[in-house]
Amino acid sequence: MSTIALRLTITGRVQGVGFRAWLRSAAEGAGVTGWVRNRRDGAVEALLAGDADAVRTLVERCRSGPAGAAVTGILTAPAAEVPPTGFAILRDA
Repeated sequence: MSTIALRLTITGRVQGVGFRAWLRSAAEGAGVTGWVRNRRDGAVEALLAGDADAVRTLVERCRSGPAGAAVTGILTAPAAEVPPTGFAILRDA
């Protein structure tokens, strides 16, 4: 099993639609650790870490997000940051 960590910036209508809670639930269900937070520019930022297939599948699920979301883009970058245990919703950045 190979593991990866990715940092995501998700843009579009992603705040005020339950995106953070949805992502935490989806990540916990997939066994992915990390965190998610709103950004002041209207985007959602996340760190996803775990099994490479599970992380990639979760990134693809983020393209739809929860009901009410309208994702227009996802930027991904490898992350060197060590994720926390579990999955957290952080304070806005």
